[in-house]
Amino acid sequence: MKSLLLFCMFIVFACTACENKPSPSPGKSEPPSVPRVVVEREKGDREPPLPPEVKIRLRRDGKENYSWELSGSDVDEIIKVNEKLRKKVGSEQTK
Repeated sequence: MKSLLLFCMFIVFACTACENKPSPSPGKSEPPSVPRVVVEREKGDREPPLPPEVKIRLRRDGKENYSWELSGSDVDEIIKVNEKLRKKVGSEQTK
C-alpha cells in the first residue's frame, strides 16, 4: 500500500515538473501584452493608377505596307505595344 502511494506521488511530481511553463527569471518581469489595433481602410480610398499611355501614329504607303511611330512615358509599355503591332499588322501583310 505504501509503495502504491509513493508511486502515485512520484507520478504527480513528474507531471508537474514536466509542464512547459516558462519560469520567471529573477529581476526580469515581462510587461503586460499590449493589444494590437488594426485599422482597415475602405477600398474606395485609393483609386488604381491609370495605365501608362502610348501614342501610336500608324502610316500606310501605296504598296499596302504599314509603319508606325510610338511615343509615351513608359518604355516597357511601348515595347509591349510594339510587339503587339508587329504580330497583328505584320501577319496581315503576309496574307
